[in-house]
Amino acid sequence: MNKMEKIFVSVVNSQDPLHRESFEYQTVFLSKVKPDPTNGRFLPCALISDEDAKLFIEKRLSKRQLVEKYEAEERVIVGKNCIINCMKYGSFEWSKAQKSIDTIVELGDNIAVCEMIQVPTIYPIENGDFQILTGHRRFFALVYAKGYDSYEQFKVYDRRPLFTKVKQFQENASREDLPQYGKLQAFQNALSEINALNKARKSAGHKALTIKEVAANLGISMGAYDNYNVLTRYPSVLRAYEEGCSLSFRKAKKIVTSVESEYKQTHGKKALNALDKQTISESIYARVTGKHQIRKLASDIYKLEPIRSASALKTLLTNDVTKIDCGVNWQELDWEDHASISSALIQLSKYLNQDQPQR
Repeated sequence: MNKMEKIFVSVVNSQDPLHRESFEYQTVFLSKVKPDPTNGRFLPCALISDEDAKLFIEKRLSKRQLVEKYEAEERVIVGKNCIINCMKYGSFEWSKAQKSIDTIVELGDNIAVCEMIQVPTIYPIENGDFQILTGHRRFFALVYAKGYDSYEQFKVYDRRPLFTKVKQFQENASREDLPQYGKLQAFQNALSEINALNKARKSAGHKALTIKEVAANLGISMGAYDNYNVLTRYPSVLRAYEEGCSLSFRKAKKIVTSVESEYKQTHGKKALNALDKQTISESIYARVTGKHQIRKLASDIYKLEPIRSASALKTLLTNDVTKIDCGVNWQELDWEDHASISSALIQLSKYLNQDQPQR
């Protein structure tokens, strides 16, 4: 039993309300607030002093000097009126960071001229510092607009909330302007907390939460829960959204269910094994991204149709099948082409299942 499960068992046994946490609004120095690297909204960053940001803007401090001073290689430097992408130029990470930078700058410019309606939420950690719970983008925008040495009002919990990932998902799910990949990632993290809670409930003799109760705890409808559940079923969907897929969840879900249904019908399967799911995942990725060339699996698998009689099996095992006249031209078969070989094997197994005498 891990630490999270032990905490949940204790809470379930004590019958404490699961969402009861005290908080108040406080003014906190931005330099005392730490981003959460496990949050989907996290940006690998180096937060710099107002003085160093000013020196950079005045060109009295170079980018290289800042990178060396703050160990900012492969990170994003954020300071007052200063934000620098230090990822490898042209890389996927650089492009991903640049999209976040654009939204942070836009939000920071808005904060500079008007008040923030919804402040970030934080909770205390060691050494008098605070951990961001929700509002990473708003926090970076505050640093950009007002400086890392400034202070701002935060919603401060008196301790770390029990359901941190659930709270993060609740905020992500309610925001239309946030990337879909972040929402899917937040859902997976939130569901891991719910699963730990259900395990604790069962060990204490209680029933697991129903799907309806899970959706209510996540703050979403049953329909939305089903969408998230289907879209996180295959890792290729999250990969596609991380790479910039812009399909709506509704369209992506339709692709997932269609590919699953087609695969089951084609292969006559009701239950799917790990290899089936891997193949389906690759097909989904190809359709969602428009990259119809599906990546080749690490090892090709060749399959015969089920052999339906002992005589057919004996023929297969005791004869040189390339000498059997089953309609396959073995001499001209392309042994480098997986599809051609698979087709030949299927044709052979169909012939054997006809239980025709060997020629």
